[in-house]
Amino acid sequence: MADTGDFMGQEPHADDNDLFKEPMKKRRRSDREQRFRAFPSVEQSALKEYEKLESRTRRVLSNTYQKLIQSVFLDDSIPNGVKYLINRLLILIEKPPLDPIYIGLLGSAGAGKSSLINAITQQAMFLPVSGESVCTSCIVQVSSGCRAQYEAKVHLLSDQEWKEELKNLTQLLHRTEELGGAEAGAWDRDDAVQEATWKLQTVYGNGAERKNYEELLRARPKGKIPTSRVVTLKAEETIDKCSVIWVISDVERVSGGRAHEDLLNESVRACQRGSCKDVALVVTKTDKLHLPEYLRERKAGNQAIQSQREAVLERNEMIRLQRNRFLKEKLKRKLPADSKVLEASDLVYTVSAQEYWRQVLLTEEETEIPKLREYIRKRLLDKKRRLVTKFVTEAFGLLLLTDSFNSVGNLPNEHLHMSGLRRFVEEKIELLETAIEQCFAHIQRPLQQGVSNARTSYRHVLRACLVRSKGNQGFHQTLKAVCLKNGIYASRTLPRIDLNEAITQPIYDQIDPVFGGIFRAGNPTGLALMPHIEAFKHSLQEKMMEIGMRNGWKYDSCKKSFLIQEISAILGGLEGQVLRRKRRIYSSITASVQNDLRPCYEEAAQITGKKACERMKDVLRRGVDRQVAEGMFERAQERMQHQFQQLKSGITEKVKGSVATMLTLASSQGDGLYKELADVKNEYKEMEKLHRSLREVAENALLRRGMQDFLLRMSPSKAGPPRTQL
Repeated sequence: MADTGDFMGQEPHADDNDLFKEPMKKRRRSDREQRFRAFPSVEQSALKEYEKLESRTRRVLSNTYQKLIQSVFLDDSIPNGVKYLINRLLILIEKPPLDPIYIGLLGSAGAGKSSLINAITQQAMFLPVSGESVCTSCIVQVSSGCRAQYEAKVHLLSDQEWKEELKNLTQLLHRTEELGGAEAGAWDRDDAVQEATWKLQTVYGNGAERKNYEELLRARPKGKIPTSRVVTLKAEETIDKCSVIWVISDVERVSGGRAHEDLLNESVRACQRGSCKDVALVVTKTDKLHLPEYLRERKAGNQAIQSQREAVLERNEMIRLQRNRFLKEKLKRKLPADSKVLEASDLVYTVSAQEYWRQVLLTEEETEIPKLREYIRKRLLDKKRRLVTKFVTEAFGLLLLTDSFNSVGNLPNEHLHMSGLRRFVEEKIELLETAIEQCFAHIQRPLQQGVSNARTSYRHVLRACLVRSKGNQGFHQTLKAVCLKNGIYASRTLPRIDLNEAITQPIYDQIDPVFGGIFRAGNPTGLALMPHIEAFKHSLQEKMMEIGMRNGWKYDSCKKSFLIQEISAILGGLEGQVLRRKRRIYSSITASVQNDLRPCYEEAAQITGKKACERMKDVLRRGVDRQVAEGMFERAQERMQHQFQQLKSGITEKVKGSVATMLTLASSQGDGLYKELADVKNEYKEMEKLHRSLREVAENALLRRGMQDFLLRMSPSKAGPPRTQL
């Protein structure tokens, strides 16, 4: 039962205890205005229109919800149809306005991740950066590893350290006042003053920036400071939640670095098992170039290099071409040939955060920071457009049905047509189940071949993991850590070790292209899963249209519109649940092997004394041999196949239950159960206007965007758009 929990937990049926919940509070206007400043004026207008549309829709839903609650509050027997409506309204009201877009920045220490974020957000002191003279208010330590939760510890400054910081902040502010703004034009001073003001206001409240050092020493901080001076934050962070991954690499380490290659491999795996649809390599610190050495080793190009700037630009172009080809080949080996990430025009960015601020060697555009910022903005705007469109459309469907409950009587032969529709749905569900089975069957042959390859190669792979060219010196503690963590050890200084992943890699080498093909968008007749669900959805919607025309429903009738819309809502929600289950399926092979080898790891971890390292290796070798002989890889194969079957069952059960409830609800109109339901005609009319406004908002956004592009093309200036704060 736990294996289908992802599907059952999202059913739009009401729990009686949830019917009278208070909808979530409105967001503060200042939060919205802060986000708008990240966008140019044209995109700001579109965002504001979408926000206004969403806000008004949420208000209509809240009014409808309150009316329904008041009309059934004293009724002991609430009909299932009303429960369904109230629960769906509450789900929509509490739906987040915009789910976060997770962009994973993966890179070794010192690769330039913090500097890159500072430049993209245009906040020079947003994150502490090593090697700077700026004194920060805290040190952030993030612990990583293969665990369910990540842990971040914020180490606050000591009293003495804070007093020193406080003295520097107040001196900076008062010195700026004495200068009378003479140096206010310098970006670094302006930013430092803004940062100092923010720090003092955060700790001591508004007006703190006008007080001197002695006054602030006597003041009481706003919040409570823990005696340990450490604030611990825990959360489930994971690379599989990222829709975009940027692998960050210093320009001097972009070729041949082991850590860099490991991060690229992990990013490709995230495309397989998680939500990632876009991977890129971001090469940082490209302004770092020793010109005499570069000219001496230069092999490409006949044109003479006249300056440091020309050398930097030439090297950036070569890096883009070389690494783009390398990354695309790596992705092709693991992903289906028609994966969208392979169609991306930019797989490699060459950036310089330092030059973004200075602009001595490179222009702002040549640092490629604006290109990354524009990429983020476009994704946010597109996601907002899609979410608001879906939100308003679903809301309109619910208001249509709610208002129709106060209409009189059913049409003739209504029961007959609903019975025919139920039979049609049952037949289509059986066809969908068969299509899913055929889709999943494509994984069987590569899975079997992978198991065969793993049985042949596991000893060689294990030996490569356990044998060190320099002997066992220093490896004993590392190996013990590997065993204590059930085969996995992640270090800040050493390459990551994962014995379970290493010995199952031959299986993944075989299944990766097919696995990626199953969970991608593609041709409905192929092996992709979601197009089969889409085809099922469209067949039901076409049947609604057919029955509606034959039964005399008007083109905009509430029942037909509701049924078509609810089908989209029910089946549209499947995609997220399939993606969540995909990670479990993909990881089932390594999870199975790790579980089988757990006693072996525990035994090895207990070994101490003379020649402990070699004895630990012997235990591991014998343990793996024994498990392989007993069918370890075959069990992993069976567990993956079982996970696929659980996914198929979850999809079909979800569809059966939700569609059945929806049809029961729609067929019960006019049967007298809802005669006491509140009148929501005003809300319906307002929702109808908002639904019509959707197309106008989209058309206006396209028109303004086209005008902006035209003006940019006609402009003689090549400096690009002015900076906008993100």
